[in-house]
Amino acid sequence: MKRSGPLLTLLAGLLVGLFMLSLNATTGEKPTSASVKPSPSTKASAPAQTSAPPSPSPSRTPVPEGVYTGRTGDDSSAVAITVRDDKAIAYVCDGHNIESWLQGDVQDDGSLRLTGKGGASLDGKVKGTKEIRGTANVGSGSYAFTIGKAKKSSGLYRANSTVAGAKIEGGWIVLPDGEQVGILKRDGKPSPAPGIDPETGAVTVDGQQLTARPVTP
Repeated sequence: MKRSGPLLTLLAGLLVGLFMLSLNATTGEKPTSASVKPSPSTKASAPAQTSAPPSPSPSRTPVPEGVYTGRTGDDSSAVAITVRDDKAIAYVCDGHNIESWLQGDVQDDGSLRLTGKGGASLDGKVKGTKEIRGTANVGSGSYAFTIGKAKKSSGLYRANSTVAGAKIEGGWIVLPDGEQVGILKRDGKPSPAPGIDPETGAVTVDGQQLTARPVTP
């Protein structure tokens, strides 16, 4: 018996191969491996961030420390302001019955906003290096002023003591020309203050010697 099966199978395979080669030659196609084109990135690169420059700090206009004294624009009262360590104390006095002690901070721009009892206030600002201008509101009055830095003979003084059983409170402003403006209170009752010695602060009240001391914040 002839074994024709394998031979026929081989022959059939050759015919299929020849048919495929003939088909590729006719169509011009060549088998190629599939290629994958990378897709462009959809995420855009973020722009480099730069930090904003810091805001410039406000310029500082320091008020030179010391005492500033002078009279109000209407010449009715005297004003004194002492400045130390960004603190200020002021005294406004007409020498008869109107007075006020005020205090507060010195701001970075050289301005002052001081307050006292009874709603009293003082707004001022340094001009140059030896002058303060502003307005004081004491009682029902408003007083504009321009005062200069005091020299050794002028300044602001205060005394607190008890004389003959009465509580004594005194305030004095010594102006550049030597004039003194002050009020002395006995148990809260005001009267013109007696003169003091600016060199020592010595003052005599009802026969008793007291010492008025320079005022600093």
